[in-house]
Amino acid sequence: MNLFGKKNYFSLDGNEDKRKNDRRKKRNEPSIPDGMWIKCNTCKSIIYKKEVTEYKLCPECDAHFRMSPEERIAITCDEGSFTELDSGMKPKNPMRYPGYDEVIENARKKAGIQEAVVTGHAKIDGYEVVLAIMDSHFIMGSMGSVVGEKVTRAVEYATEYRLPIVIFTTSGGARMQEGIISLMQMAKVSSALARHDEAGLLYVTVLTDPTTGGVTASFGMLGDIILAEPKALIGFAGQRVIQGTIHQKLPEGFQRAEFQLEHGFADRIVHRKKIREELATILKLHSS
Repeated sequence: MNLFGKKNYFSLDGNEDKRKNDRRKKRNEPSIPDGMWIKCNTCKSIIYKKEVTEYKLCPECDAHFRMSPEERIAITCDEGSFTELDSGMKPKNPMRYPGYDEVIENARKKAGIQEAVVTGHAKIDGYEVVLAIMDSHFIMGSMGSVVGEKVTRAVEYATEYRLPIVIFTTSGGARMQEGIISLMQMAKVSSALARHDEAGLLYVTVLTDPTTGGVTASFGMLGDIILAEPKALIGFAGQRVIQGTIHQKLPEGFQRAEFQLEHGFADRIVHRKKIREELATILKLHSS
């Protein structure tokens, strides 16, 4: 006698045949592997991943999807020219914030890098340059002690070797788990950039989606030339916070790159396909 066998019950609702047909249809439907489709947050289209090229653009509306540092290096730098700086630096938990170690470990696995910024020495169309590329996939590119230290070291490296520096910004702001230590990075990076400027060297910022919080309030807006990607979110506090504070409706497109360009906070909006060409031209004009 099988005490643990599955019992068969009679259906009382008369829909057993329909359920059998539904299950049979489901078995015969083609299965779609997970991760093959993505949704564009701008036009809401469902896009087959293979239609998205190395520039990470929506094929329907040309929206600029977020990129990893590796992807950005591939479309910006001369092939094989990028040499990473300070690759072994890892964040710790200086405030002993509960659960922060797990958050960092999960972010590393998700983004495939040690921290929310990658820095290095590279060439763009033959011109030497130092790059710092922030990654929104790593805790939304939030700025902690290691992010600030890596960017500062990249700026100091550029100053020592008399090279221009280009920083691709993307950030949700200072990292709350590191408290005041995170906020200190704003002054530290800005001071390094001041010394770079005093040496007569070029600093270019490329603002990507999103660039907010302490990064916008410090080194994001200190570039000699400030470029932005189309429709990138650029600002300090969130739109709802501002509306709740001033009790006024904000203008259409507020905090988008086009609004910032119109109001003098950016010098030019550059499509991602043209960013390499744009940077090469700037570097050529400022080369000694």
